[in-house]
Amino acid sequence: MVKIVSFDLEGTLVDMTFSDKVWNEGIPALYAQKTGLKFEEAKRIVLNEYMKVGEERIEWYDIRYWFNKFGLSDIEGLFNRYRDKVYIYPEVKNVLDFLSRKFTLILTSNSAKEFIEFLTKEIREYFKHIFSATSDFKITKKKPEFYRKICEILNVEPWEIAHIGDRWIDDFEVPRKIGIKAYFLDRFGKASSLNKFSIVKDLSEFVSKILKGEYE
Repeated sequence: MVKIVSFDLEGTLVDMTFSDKVWNEGIPALYAQKTGLKFEEAKRIVLNEYMKVGEERIEWYDIRYWFNKFGLSDIEGLFNRYRDKVYIYPEVKNVLDFLSRKFTLILTSNSAKEFIEFLTKEIREYFKHIFSATSDFKITKKKPEFYRKICEILNVEPWEIAHIGDRWIDDFEVPRKIGIKAYFLDRFGKASSLNKFSIVKDLSEFVSKILKGEYE
């Protein structure tokens, strides 16, 4: 029986616009200002440094690491520059309000705490626990260890958690390996028809499947 419902954050509850702006526009712009380079040249350098690290390493997600690397300051100011680019998906608030009355809700994300705190201002009240894999545990959600730690902290068995997210490995394959009832969020209809009971097009469909106990 499901006791806890776990949500990924970016791509699941909020879209990627804010993060894309911060990483691919804001940081290069600050670096250009600091160095006197033209924006496009600064962006080329910054993106090249991102790729040298790669998303398998926790530094990829750590904005303080990148600010230190590029000699930048004022993360809060950068975030506030793009505060109007935080877009919560339309069904999210109704879904969270409904599910919070029936289950304990948690947030499990690769995003660093700085991003989580900024992106969840309007919905934070619904979550009893918020976990950043990279900030709290220094690993990514590709590691089954992350989900095992969550189960230990919450004192539940894996099958008592239902998880939803938009990354096939991080949010679907890995949690399923340890017994979590994981669902894949496919907002753009790109997923295979396999595991049809565990693939949903939006969070409203996810709610329906949980309540009906549909899981494969």
